[in-house]
Amino acid sequence: MDKVLNVVSLNIPWPPNYGGVIDIYYKLKALHDCGVRIILHCFEYERMQTAALARVCEEVHYYRRRTGILPNITLLPYNVYGRKNARLIDNLLKNDCPILFEGLHSCYYLKDKRLKNRFKIFRESNIEHDYYHAIGQAERNILKKCFYHIEAKRFEWFQKNAAHAELILAVSTTDRDYLQRLFPNSRVEFIPCFHGNTKITATEGQSDYILYHGKLSVKENEKAALYLIENVFGKLSCRCIIAGMNPPSTLLDAAKPYPNITIEANPFAEHIHDLIREAQINLLVTFQDTGLKLKLLNSLFIGRHTVVNSLMLTGSGLDSLCFTANTPDEMICLCNELMHKPFSSDCIQKRHTLLFPAFSDEYQGRRLSEMIYNNG
Repeated sequence: MDKVLNVVSLNIPWPPNYGGVIDIYYKLKALHDCGVRIILHCFEYERMQTAALARVCEEVHYYRRRTGILPNITLLPYNVYGRKNARLIDNLLKNDCPILFEGLHSCYYLKDKRLKNRFKIFRESNIEHDYYHAIGQAERNILKKCFYHIEAKRFEWFQKNAAHAELILAVSTTDRDYLQRLFPNSRVEFIPCFHGNTKITATEGQSDYILYHGKLSVKENEKAALYLIENVFGKLSCRCIIAGMNPPSTLLDAAKPYPNITIEANPFAEHIHDLIREAQINLLVTFQDTGLKLKLLNSLFIGRHTVVNSLMLTGSGLDSLCFTANTPDEMICLCNELMHKPFSSDCIQKRHTLLFPAFSDEYQGRRLSEMIYNNG
């Protein structure tokens, strides 16, 4: 059977160096390894066109994402309307193959009548109106705050279009249950985030620092990092590292008074992996209970002890592999204890037992391929 799949991506998924595009790229790779021929349609946004995608895609088409004032004058979400493109729908109509829409941002054409006979898949990466509302709550600039709250309302209205997909893929069991309630006549499946780890590379032993990592320009991650600086890291005596892309000045200023806290800005992917692997503790907090759990998966595949708050675990099924702390005092206490506890081979074996096959890219790629082509 000839398996061909159109994939509509909200951004260019290379390099795979932050949450959403990591899930997209390694999903493409897993499907490619299953024999699926991929026609990728991606929007250019702060990233360059690249020949690297030819490794996993048969064709790659690029489209300009519209930004500025005009795409905002609409009832549709700004992040959706800016990805309206006539060339995209023309290219989608050149074949009759299934279409995977990556994220609600890419779904402008999901309900287009010209695609009514096509098998359409919607990959949920976040409950977007909750996500944008939370960003609005954290934003200090009044104009940006208003934009995020308006965008949240627009996404809440727009998400009904997901009902036009024959298959909905949720990134957590919590999101799956929410989407199944919202779309009772749709097929909704839990497919965890694709992450690129083929084996557990965590090492036994111990080191002298704690790590928080994430894309620091994202408000949710900035808020988490500030919380840790002010309430946890600043009250510990051990080294604490915060690493990630584009840290804002608020984060740099908050860390300055503490000699034990270091901000590592824009590290290469290899260096981030080294930091995760060598840390004695990967400390992860979130203030949202939906969306990708990529930081968590990377910490469990690559790192030693993982300390999280309860919201980080919601819908993941990974509770037994982590230490949970929900208050600064609990986090401080756990960190002081685990800094003196070597990471053992038993911990590695426990992770292997739980993470395979369910959180394997290879397994989930085969499963997704069967859903699309065999109605499995």
